[in-house]
Amino acid sequence: MSEPINPFAAMLEQVQEMTKSFPQMQAFDPKALEAMWPTMPKEVMEQWFGNALNEDGLDAKTKLLLTLAGLTMQGAQADTAVRQTVRHAREAGATDQQISETLGMMAMFAGVPAVTRATGLAQEVMAEDKDKT
Repeated sequence: MSEPINPFAAMLEQVQEMTKSFPQMQAFDPKALEAMWPTMPKEVMEQWFGNALNEDGLDAKTKLLLTLAGLTMQGAQADTAVRQTVRHAREAGATDQQISETLGMMAMFAGVPAVTRATGLAQEVMAEDKDKT
């Protein structure tokens, strides 16, 4: 009797084969795509995400730190989303210390592996700025 076919494994294998037929996919660099998305100016973030329309609401910096916490809770699986959130939080006025504290708080809830991963991604962003100066 043969082993039952795992539909997910079969689908994954088919996608891998399809990808091989597109040579452009082999050269795809997610970080290059990420670099095309600029960091929004603080004023824009305050208008869209901040308390410009809700005076008693949270400011953009706080909302972005909450977003970073949420991404960490999900296991920091979305590298681009974590890095972009760190960039935007810094632009909105968050310090590296505040970002580190936000990530550190998540250790209790998300676990050390998720926080370690998110911290590594945040440090990449922080190192980029140090390289520019």
